[in-house]
Amino acid sequence: MRRIITATVQNRSGVLNRITGMLSKRQFNIESISVGASDVEGISKMTFVVEISDNQKLEQLTKQLNKQIDVLKVSDITDNAIVARELALIKVSSNSQLRAEIQGVITPFRASVIDISKDSLIIQVTGKPEKVDALITLLRPYGIKDLTRTGVTAFTRGHQPEQQVTNINSFSIL
Repeated sequence: MRRIITATVQNRSGVLNRITGMLSKRQFNIESISVGASDVEGISKMTFVVEISDNQKLEQLTKQLNKQIDVLKVSDITDNAIVARELALIKVSSNSQLRAEIQGVITPFRASVIDISKDSLIIQVTGKPEKVDALITLLRPYGIKDLTRTGVTAFTRGHQPEQQVTNINSFSIL
C-alpha cells in the first residue's frame, strides 16, 4: 500500500542522509521524497511516499523515524483529507509547426511553456501526481527528451487529527 508520511525535523547537516539510510537499511522503498524549510527557523518538513506491504511495516516505519534524534514529529496523512502536489519539468521535441498543437495539449492541464528552443519546449506542470502522469502520457508521442519530477509534497486540509507519534527524544517547538 502506498503511504504518504510527513516528518518535521531539525534542519541540520546529515538529517536527510540518516533518515534515508535508515529507511534503506530496513528495506523501505522511497517512491519520492520532498524536503524544504518550514515557517519556523531551523525546522524542515519532509514528505515521503513509500510502498509498504502491511500495517505492521507501517508501524515499524513510524517507530524507526521517531527514534531519529532530529525528528520532531511523524504523521501518516494518507487516510486524511490532504492537498498533495508535485512539480514536473518536461522537455519535449518540437518545431515551429508542432508548438501550437503541443500548447493545445497542455492548456487543459494548466501547464505552461517555460523555455523554447529551435527543436524543443520545456513544459512546467504542477498538480496531483495523477494529473502529472496524464500529461506525460499525452506528451510521449511528441518525444520526451528529458523529464524531472519533484516528488509529492502534502498537507492535511484544515484542522483535523493526524495519526502521529511525537518523538520523545526531543522537545517540540511547534
